Amino acid sequence: MMASEITGGQQELKFRLHRKLLDRINLEALAGFDHSRARGEVRDAVLAMIGEEPNLLTGADKQRISEEVLDEVFGLGPLQGLLEDSTVSDILVNGHGQVYVERKGILELTNVRFQDDGHLLRIIDRIVSQVGRRVDESNPMVDARLKDGSRVNAIIPPLAVDGPLLSIRRFGTDKLMPDDLVANGSLTRA
Repeated sequence: MMASEITGGQQELKFRLHRKLLDRINLEALAGFDHSRARGEVRDAVLAMIGEEPNLLTGADKQRISEEVLDEVFGLGPLQGLLEDSTVSDILVNGHGQVYVERKGILELTNVRFQDDGHLLRIIDRIVSQVGRRVDESNPMVDARLKDGSRVNAIIPPLAVDGPLLSIRRFGTDKLMPDDLVANGSLTRA
């Protein structure tokens, strides 16, 4: 699921569906279900709401939009796909309309966007609250470590004058072995 494939109209549909979902479903009641059952229930509700919309979406578009709405509810919104991509080592959010990633040492601009600064702030709050931290006007900067070891830095207004900023540095899961060090020229065979 790539956010780059979604059009502006589909983006607006996704946000409208998310708002409708929050109005219709009691998410607190779903907290009692196991994760896969709750996700399945919400997916069914989103697909039903898509069916009620006057649109000409393909089946693949409907599935992609429903997954993105699920990422808003259960994950980290537009960042979820990037976090699931093992080739991404860094995610740099320079405001709601500009997200960069680093892959193999190369920085590239993505098509991932947040709806507005408020949307980005909600995702930042969701990230830092998972590790027992908070970010607000009285505490506008936070450094934290996620459960997977990733480092998160966030800064919001009034320190960030152009809007909220977020960086996530992920660490590789492949361990360097002695043969790797020899192949890289870091060590000799002896």
